[in-house]
Amino acid sequence: MDMENNHYFYVLTCADGSLYGGYTNNLERRVKLHNEGKGAKYTRGRGPVTLTFSKSYETKTEAMRAEYQFKQLSRKQKLEYIVRETGEDYVAAEKL
Repeated sequence: MDMENNHYFYVLTCADGSLYGGYTNNLERRVKLHNEGKGAKYTRGRGPVTLTFSKSYETKTEAMRAEYQFKQLSRKQKLEYIVRETGEDYVAAEKL
């Protein structure tokens, strides 16, 4: 499987319980960079982060559209989105 042709929208849960949504074409590398403090400014100092959700898209445009739409949601709506997409309850929601 050629990782370069995959485009991902992903959601991380930070150590403080906050959520971060992003785009990448290499999911494993991107999560590693976030945990090394070399990812987005938002996740620096909020690590370690854990991958909560990811979805693959055929094009970068589709993945970035999903990221944008996610970032427009309230925290409650983001949690509902994760539950709806994964079919699992989101435990970190109870922390905040």
